[in-house]
Amino acid sequence: MPSIQDLRRRLRAVKSTQQITKAMKMVAAARLRRAQERVTAARPYTKKMTQILGDLSQRASDFQHPLLALPTGRGDAGEAPVGKSRIVLALVTADKGLCGGFNTNLIKAANIFLREHASEEIELVLIGRKGNDFFSRRPTKIRRTHLNITGTAKVTATDAIEIARQLIADFTASSTDAESGIDKVYLLYGEFKSALVQKPVVSQLLPIGTLPEGEAAESEGDYLYEQPAAEIFDVLLPKLVENRIYQALLESVASEMASKMTAMESASKNAGEIIDRLTLNMNRVRQAAITREIIEVVSGAEAL
Repeated sequence: MPSIQDLRRRLRAVKSTQQITKAMKMVAAARLRRAQERVTAARPYTKKMTQILGDLSQRASDFQHPLLALPTGRGDAGEAPVGKSRIVLALVTADKGLCGGFNTNLIKAANIFLREHASEEIELVLIGRKGNDFFSRRPTKIRRTHLNITGTAKVTATDAIEIARQLIADFTASSTDAESGIDKVYLLYGEFKSALVQKPVVSQLLPIGTLPEGEAAESEGDYLYEQPAAEIFDVLLPKLVENRIYQALLESVASEMASKMTAMESASKNAGEIIDRLTLNMNRVRQAAITREIIEVVSGAEAL
């Protein structure tokens, strides 16, 4: 049985840990509130932009844009590419841990995606340190990594623009170099539902093609477009890709903060249970020591 000093030492350590987890919970809760506000503010813009572009793409059905169809040489739009499809999966994870099963669920979803597309050539674009730490030790081809983007919980549009431009360049390069080009780009991130629910989501980023069901709703009115379709698509379609990546980064940060807050709350609760158990054990040990001393005094008195 441990001594009282050992129990007291462990009790102090657990209390110190509990103070840290409570502080981390408060920090995560404050960051979650700001991240949730940013996600809520960004969602209507993304939805409306998708609706307008969906309406425009239907009106300009006779026009083909590189971001709306499979690259030439790798199969026509609506047809299967020649040979193996080359896919890029952009995985958004956290740069730090201590956020429960957030990173684990995303990595598990990525592994499921890899198994489902095992017959195709897949490369990963890893956004976040945890995804890079996991897949860099495994036989998976990594095309590019982006670190220290979500770690400070202050995601900027500049980060999303840089990632989007590189992905667009990889995709459009397929039209001139079919051997090294890619056919599709998917985005995997944690969608923020609530403080208790975060869901891994896989969405096709490129080619844009048919916009997601429910987003390209019927237009509320008629639009007059002054510029030709080529000029509008050349400007707005890259903006749509950038906005979708930015939305995914915001969703990921909010989900990470929610998971961290929940994990730190559970850790604080578990620490409290350990403190109660250690206190009870320490009182039992101290009571046993006092009882033993009393018995020794009484036995000595009787012997005299």
